[in-house]
Amino acid sequence: MAQETDVVVIGMGVGGEHVAERLAGERLGVVGIEAELVGGECPYWACIPSKMMIRGGNLLAEARRIPGMAGQAQVSPDFGPVAYRIRDEATDDWNDQVAVDRFTGKGGHFVRGRARLSGPGRVEVDGQTFSARRGVVLATGSRPQIPPVPGLDQVPYWTNRDAIAAKERPPSLIVLGGGAVGLELAQAFARFGTAVTVVEATDRLLPAEEPETGSLLTDVLGAEGITVRTGARATRVRHDGDTFTLSLDGGEELTAEHLLVATGRRANLAGLGLETVGLDPDARALQVDEQLRAALGLWGVGDVTGRGAFTHVAMYQAEIAVRAILGEMGPDADYSALPRVTFTDPEVGSVGLTEAQAREKGLRVRTGIAQVPSSARGWIHKAGNEGLIKLVEDADRGVLVGATSAGPMGGEVLYGLVVAVQAEVPVDRLRHMMYAYPTFHRAVEDALAALRRR
Repeated sequence: MAQETDVVVIGMGVGGEHVAERLAGERLGVVGIEAELVGGECPYWACIPSKMMIRGGNLLAEARRIPGMAGQAQVSPDFGPVAYRIRDEATDDWNDQVAVDRFTGKGGHFVRGRARLSGPGRVEVDGQTFSARRGVVLATGSRPQIPPVPGLDQVPYWTNRDAIAAKERPPSLIVLGGGAVGLELAQAFARFGTAVTVVEATDRLLPAEEPETGSLLTDVLGAEGITVRTGARATRVRHDGDTFTLSLDGGEELTAEHLLVATGRRANLAGLGLETVGLDPDARALQVDEQLRAALGLWGVGDVTGRGAFTHVAMYQAEIAVRAILGEMGPDADYSALPRVTFTDPEVGSVGLTEAQAREKGLRVRTGIAQVPSSARGWIHKAGNEGLIKLVEDADRGVLVGATSAGPMGGEVLYGLVVAVQAEVPVDRLRHMMYAYPTFHRAVEDALAALRRR
């Protein structure tokens, strides 16, 4: 017999957990099902622990910038405190009991297991069947997308999870993939003394962002001693028990003691029984409408929707789904000002469309670029002041449709640009704002001036 409840949430990562807790708080009957850890990737293997690692690396970098500016400093890197913080403060040694108790304390019913749909409103997990009166929420997240490089499936490569769980920094590391995750971990390990090589198949780092940011990071990482190979495709991987050998298409061979594969992520839809509700089980992402509905009585939130593997997207979508399930009115999902930050040093913050994406949409585009070092705060900052502001304007409407803020605290500077894109603030109005002096964000004013000259 099926056990009846109001809502079943499959996948208790940040999005699913938020939906489940909010609905339980509204006194609905909620069953939350998770095969791994409640909270998902973000608190245990991604956002939080990786930023602890990055914070440690940035402190080392700042100390190394003291000569010539504030005296002398000697730095002795120690990865131990970082590994301890990750285990003790971030993950409870990868134990989710606190998160489980928080959910059940709100009245939810938690089930550990791998669930699948067995028809509209029906979910099976480990011999139990639940029938949801109001509906089911799919929030199963994503998994690393592993490229079909010959030999890769035969060797003990790392994913981001293995890198985060490392108790010691690796002596040498090849990072396959020059996107956000690969670059963040590459720079952090390198600052603790790891010899790092980054391999990216496309012609630049951060291929999803503006090309200027890829060039910027190539220069910065190179200056820090990281070897960067762009336009380089891996053709084979070998492991002799101690050393990885990565062969590239030009004949070059790279060796290191560890190999980190960071070539993107793919939605977790396999084995969910989507075919039982008339949906394609082989789709790359779950197609949802503006209220996050995938089908009658079925909602999807987070990475599974293909809108970006970001915690803030999952939380944003979760709140919309909660309102829809409760029957409350609210705005549709709007991704026109989706922000994203790569937490390298310099940070790379972006919002909305890149220049290339805007042109692909047929917009008449104007761009403006300003260099952060030429701004007052950048000049004052001196060491570690690399960065740029790039604005993308829809010239016909006179509003920004995209922007990039790369530099010290680039993710924080991004906030004002997100507001401008989201609210469609006229560029002429932005030009007549006052920009505090001396700040990093004052470079936005310079970028606006460059925009006018185009």
